[in-house]
Amino acid sequence: MSNYPEHMVAPMRQELVQAGFKELRDPQQVEEALSQDGLTLLVVNSVCGCAAAGARPGVLHALRDGLKFDHLTTVFAGMEKEATSKAREYFEGVSPTSPQAAILQNGQLKFLMQRPDFLGKSPEEIAATLKKAYQELEGI
Repeated sequence: MSNYPEHMVAPMRQELVQAGFKELRDPQQVEEALSQDGLTLLVVNSVCGCAAAGARPGVLHALRDGLKFDHLTTVFAGMEKEATSKAREYFEGVSPTSPQAAILQNGQLKFLMQRPDFLGKSPEEIAATLKKAYQELEGI
């Protein structure tokens, strides 16, 4: 059971899907996607204002700035609860927030942005934070 009507969240989903993100709607899809080799960006999408004003635009800005991931994935908090819960198992020891942006390498969490990292930040600031983490992982 989801918290929101699908027609309300559809545009929020599409914002990431149109940019090449694969939606993960059940725990099995999450397990398959997040256990893959390579560098994965996972966005825990949300209806909250900081997702609309910061998280989604910031992540998309970072991708336009040249960040290249092997896999772009997303789950939607408040919609596919089991999939979101499964994704958050990869964030062991971290309290769940919405939104979140995680970089995983070969299924291991390497970087995580939480709700406080998005609040009051511009998309450019969010993109810069992601870019810095990405460059550190890639040794750039």
